[in-house]
Amino acid sequence: MPDDDAGPGRKVAHVVDDDAAVRRSLALLLRSAGFSVQVHESGEAFLKAAESAAPAGGLPFGCVLLDLRMPGMDGIAVQREMAARGLGLPVVVVTAHGDVPLAVQAMRAGASDFIEKPYGGEAIIQAAEAALARGDEDRARAREAAEAAARVAALTAREADVLRGLLAGRQNKVIARDLGISPRTVEIHRANLMDKLGVQSLSEALRTALAAGWAPPGEKRP
Repeated sequence: MPDDDAGPGRKVAHVVDDDAAVRRSLALLLRSAGFSVQVHESGEAFLKAAESAAPAGGLPFGCVLLDLRMPGMDGIAVQREMAARGLGLPVVVVTAHGDVPLAVQAMRAGASDFIEKPYGGEAIIQAAEAALARGDEDRARAREAAEAAARVAALTAREADVLRGLLAGRQNKVIARDLGISPRTVEIHRANLMDKLGVQSLSEALRTALAAGWAPPGEKRP
């Protein structure tokens, strides 16, 4: 349930807690820190909101303040379902004192941080802002990887072979020998692949290959 609209550039927090008083207090606290807040009374309600928002592009990106102990779906179950649905929102789990093992389990499942009750307002705000920052970095890396993969996918098979050779640190003449072609042909493929990748230097070409998930020899290759 939206508490206020999440306009462009706004920090967004999704509060998932079965305690109405906690939802109200967290919404007030976060709004005072400049967040747009959406509150959900259960894990099921949060996931239903995400499903309802999907045709319009999904829930607004923001951190999820997720209570671990709730009736019905607990926080761990919600995290698992978020992962299954591809909901890439950073999560801060809120847990009772003494539930650190459960919080560790949540962090192993991908939570950015955890806060123990009773918590201070400043701790919640700092955790939410840190989770948002990490989430923004993750999204930027994902965009970079997707863009790099799309550019690499445009290469011909032979251009990809030359790029793999370059990634292995081989010189043109060595790549030529390995592929059974002339050094001049390698130069042509190298020029073409750099043009398709939209790069000006070998280092940029290699960064693009690595961003696309390619790995140097000795590691898993595409």
